Amino acid sequence: MMNHNHQQLLKRKTNWLKITLQVMVVFVGLVFLFSCKENKNTVSENQSATAKEVSAKDILGNPDYLAISYGGYRQNSRDIQPTLEELKEDMRILAAMGIKVLRTYNTHFDHASNVLKAIHELKQEDDSFEMYVMLGAWIDCKDAFTANPDHEGENFDENTAEIARAVSMVNQYPDIIKVIAVGNEAMVKWAASYFVQPGIILNWVNYLQELKAAGDLPKDLWITSSDNFASWGGGDEEYHVEDLEKLIAAVDFVSLHTYPMHDTHYNPDFWGVMEEETGLDDMEKIAAAMERAKDYAISQYQNTADYIKSLGIDKPIHIGETGWASYSNGQYGDEGSKATDEYKEALYYDLIREWTNDNGIACFYFEAFDENWKDAGNPGGSENYFGLITIDGKAKYALWDMVDEGVFEGLGRGGQAITKTYDGDKEALLEKVMEPPVMGMEAVH
Repeated sequence: MMNHNHQQLLKRKTNWLKITLQVMVVFVGLVFLFSCKENKNTVSENQSATAKEVSAKDILGNPDYLAISYGGYRQNSRDIQPTLEELKEDMRILAAMGIKVLRTYNTHFDHASNVLKAIHELKQEDDSFEMYVMLGAWIDCKDAFTANPDHEGENFDENTAEIARAVSMVNQYPDIIKVIAVGNEAMVKWAASYFVQPGIILNWVNYLQELKAAGDLPKDLWITSSDNFASWGGGDEEYHVEDLEKLIAAVDFVSLHTYPMHDTHYNPDFWGVMEEETGLDDMEKIAAAMERAKDYAISQYQNTADYIKSLGIDKPIHIGETGWASYSNGQYGDEGSKATDEYKEALYYDLIREWTNDNGIACFYFEAFDENWKDAGNPGGSENYFGLITIDGKAKYALWDMVDEGVFEGLGRGGQAITKTYDGDKEALLEKVMEPPVMGMEAVH
């Protein structure tokens, strides 16, 4: 009889073979259905749409290719998808800002495929238009978003379909999609409704790497997962498991999330006015606090880099998400840590862009536009206010200089020209800005 370890190994190999076969069945079926609907010359047209060939290696960390996270939803439900023309409006706005790389989050809505179509059509209209995509494939555990999620298993059918659609999209738009990100905050344990163990992500990453090796995906396509810094080993040791080590070795780069804004409430050791700063004026106090917020993000990045180095692995690390909300009626707002307003958002945006650009790090800043579906039940919730531009097309303080410079001239959103929030009245904006609490004092709740 085989011993237990041999049985387990055989079981794993058998399960992996089943996964591979089932994914290939779905993939082939999707490609066949797609080919029946589309002109047979679509792929070759896409491949020749631009003479400029760049890879993920060329663009990630290159300050000439600024990155951003993009949803673009304009209603309070994702059931109402942005139209193709709305997506084109947004692409033109982002291009004017110097953005050339977008991050999307899933393939099961029409959103990602329509973003790709919008970019493709804009490139056909203007061969100088340049925009690339890090395509997200959403990953869930078994029984995700139920009362009893099973974090040891996965939602196999849905995850298989996500990956299959991602593969199909890459092969349709190889000139646009430069990265596939398997999962979004799919391993961090506070994502209690859906997180999976690192081995699940590892299996899918290995599968995509095998497709690359076989020539079924572009050889210069990069594969990653986009997750919280702790999930990549930069936090609690409970994440330091063998499958995470294997995953770090398997990805082409690490896509790391860091959110100092959230920790102004949850872990505010860095947040507030230091005793020796109490004599400064309000703007100086805020500037000092925001510098510490930037340093806090850098420390999470560095902790992750140190962990990866300790494994003997040399792997690029880029910022898959970081951001700062401009408003909160809850624990980050005036009745909480006093962190959220347009002024502090602008300081954080400038600081994080400067640091990442100076250090060859891509930053998919979160996010381009406000989206109010994220906390539809609470219009004042911070999740609705991470955008640099409001839903109705007003540029927040971080982008006021761009408005002055005429960057958005001739562009608009939903029929509205891109203008400044607060009608450009800085004094009115500053009236909403509160200095952080003195460090060591609890925020009011």
